[in-house]
Amino acid sequence: MYFAALLARTEDGWEASDTELDDVESLSDLAELAREASPEDDTVLVLIEQEDAWFGVVRIDGEDDPRIYVSDAAAAARSSYGEILLTDELLGRDPDADDVVDLDSLDLDGTEDGDPQREDEDDDEDGTSAEAVPHSPVGDSQILDDLGVGEKELLLLDADDALSSIAEALGASEVLETVR
Repeated sequence: MYFAALLARTEDGWEASDTELDDVESLSDLAELAREASPEDDTVLVLIEQEDAWFGVVRIDGEDDPRIYVSDAAAAARSSYGEILLTDELLGRDPDADDVVDLDSLDLDGTEDGDPQREDEDDDEDGTSAEAVPHSPVGDSQILDDLGVGEKELLLLDADDALSSIAEALGASEVLETVR
């Protein structure tokens, strides 16, 4: 179960709308959706929480690149919605590394087509790549500093009440609750 909402800052304060992420396949799609919520290029926050396990904040300021914060990267990685936020850049990965194969490093002994032992070595327990995703926050922890939620406060938020706490600090509790 997940909840996602857009908070758009306007002259009159914050406006909230719930959003469906089923048609969002990438961070670019999410940024486009957020920009549509604010035709004046004002700040838009996309707030996402999943089953009280993790939360994420995406901040869009006009045409600037989205800024992202995710409370628990490993938990988010197990979610299709979290995967949208966990870009290679955010995780400190080289996006071109997967495209380049060093043929000298491959063990081509003829067992490539289904050697179960080799496959097990490449996968961890839940079937994902052995490349580790941290069980910690990732992204821009200062994403909300100028809006009243400092880095220390953001890092201390629990996933089960984080969005409410953020909305309260922004003065947007009532508008967020109307879409919840």
